[in-house]
Amino acid sequence: MSPRVLWGRKAAPPTEWALRERQLIAEMDRAAPAFQERYTRADGTLVWRASWPGMDGSDDGYESFHNWPLYYALGGAAEIHDRSRFLWDAVTRQFSAYGQIHREFDAYYDWMHHGESSIYLYYFGLADPSREPDRGRALRFAGMYIGNDPEAANWDAARRMIRSPITGSRGPRFVNSWEDWATHRAVLAGYPVPFDDLGVPVSVREWQPGEHVAIADWNDDAVYAAILAALNERQMRCDVPLNLTSTSLVTHAYLLTGEERYRRWVLDYLGAWAERITANGGICPDNVGPSGVVGETLQGRWWGGYYGWRWPHGFMSIIEPLTIAAMNASLLTGDLGWLDIPRGQLDNIIGLGREERGRLLVPHRHTDEGWTAYRPLSPHHAAQIWYLSQDERDRRRLESIPETKTDWLEVRPGRGKGDDIHFGPWYCYLDGRNPRYPLRILEEQYAEVARRMGAMRNDRGDPELWDVHHWQELNPVHTEALLQLTTGSPQVIYHGGLLHAALRSFDAVRRRPGLPEDVALLVTRLDGSSLELELQNLGVREERRLLLQAGGFGEHRFASVEDMDDGSAARGLDDAAVEVRLAPSAHLRLRLGMRRFAAAPSYATPL
Repeated sequence: MSPRVLWGRKAAPPTEWALRERQLIAEMDRAAPAFQERYTRADGTLVWRASWPGMDGSDDGYESFHNWPLYYALGGAAEIHDRSRFLWDAVTRQFSAYGQIHREFDAYYDWMHHGESSIYLYYFGLADPSREPDRGRALRFAGMYIGNDPEAANWDAARRMIRSPITGSRGPRFVNSWEDWATHRAVLAGYPVPFDDLGVPVSVREWQPGEHVAIADWNDDAVYAAILAALNERQMRCDVPLNLTSTSLVTHAYLLTGEERYRRWVLDYLGAWAERITANGGICPDNVGPSGVVGETLQGRWWGGYYGWRWPHGFMSIIEPLTIAAMNASLLTGDLGWLDIPRGQLDNIIGLGREERGRLLVPHRHTDEGWTAYRPLSPHHAAQIWYLSQDERDRRRLESIPETKTDWLEVRPGRGKGDDIHFGPWYCYLDGRNPRYPLRILEEQYAEVARRMGAMRNDRGDPELWDVHHWQELNPVHTEALLQLTTGSPQVIYHGGLLHAALRSFDAVRRRPGLPEDVALLVTRLDGSSLELELQNLGVREERRLLLQAGGFGEHRFASVEDMDDGSAARGLDDAAVEVRLAPSAHLRLRLGMRRFAAAPSYATPL
């Protein structure tokens, strides 16, 4: 069935936000190729050293270009799409030669880092879900975690658990070698010691303001040997919450195929963790032993696992994979009740908080001495839950976090590693408190592109001495502004989340994802039943045609459409997409009523 057609015929002068949006796209179209030509060889491999030890690093290679296919899917040049695939292949070859990659996937590492590199793969699904070999790779990689790959026996179906916190294309890594952590030793020498009873020299230092912890020197070979032995004995045969991030890889396979086995695995695995949380009094344990028993390798302790409650990141390493997995389960079922799993962890940790000098501080770590590391709570994960649910209770929880009251109107310069530091001012724009936000974020992201290009031009360093993060800190492609303004969605959770968007756009003439040439889009309001947007054709000669899809994966349905300028409306609809035809210079405002999670999600497009 052809999509319903909406017409925008009313000419209007170009708005400033529209001009800046198209300017940002134009500059990134030019900046990305210049970045590639500066930092890669003719075969696409990074200009860097001849060898790289340990298990770390490939994620950082992928992260250097990870958002390029997403940028294309939002409206960037088709050339960037082609370059992104060429560079994915090049990073894979380069880090295979180094030894980190095997069969095109990390040989073994944790899902904090698998998650960072895998979002590159997920964005290929948004760019072109039919493209090979990406589709075949995605299904092969998912098979490594659902029990379909004998060489990568990461999944224990009987116990509904992933068999180690270090997994990959070679299977679970039960024993870490001396070389595996070689590149980490200097960094971890400044981290809290992983266990209290190792019998190694420690020094007490301030880790966070007001928080003093024991630090062990990983650079000392004797200390390193003792720590490595303890990690292998106590952590490496356990499942951990961090592994729930793998649900994005398997959900990605479902979105490509619609096969029930992928959906069932995600729900089964998250369900197993939900049962463990209930059995542990509502607090998520951070380790499950090889027999499926919590605390089995840690003398009964539910804390002390890899990237768990004792880990320096603490609560973040618990709430983030739970949030990612619950969002995936909600997408796959349309049942937002899955979000109760991370909601419960947020409510518990807030309940354990205390007020100091007018600020709410919550414990971020649990050690043998109990709850510790009292710090302000980041609103980041509560914000993602609210965005997906659009539930007033989740909004109230979000706004009860004191950190939402400070600096939420401010557009900070620069960008975080995940390009996700501006949720607050965007949220305040949607509720009417920050009307200039679209201009400010577009100005700031343009300035950041210019800053990075300037840094690239003046980069005189020796590639042999560059850190493995060098290129991602200069990548000039940014997507936070375009995601918020054109899809009505926040940036993905960087350590492996999928893009849960309210809206997607497609060029109906060129039959590709993203905004057509000359077209700018701004989502101005959204809630659980509708969104409002503005569209503008900045071209003065040609009509532009685009398709608007309900939901990032077609999981919603348009129930009504209304032209907010002339009041005309159509109701009682059940449309996956609508077509908009914009006359030259036309400006159009629409209100789109939506039935959310009314259809099975898929990468299939309305083209």
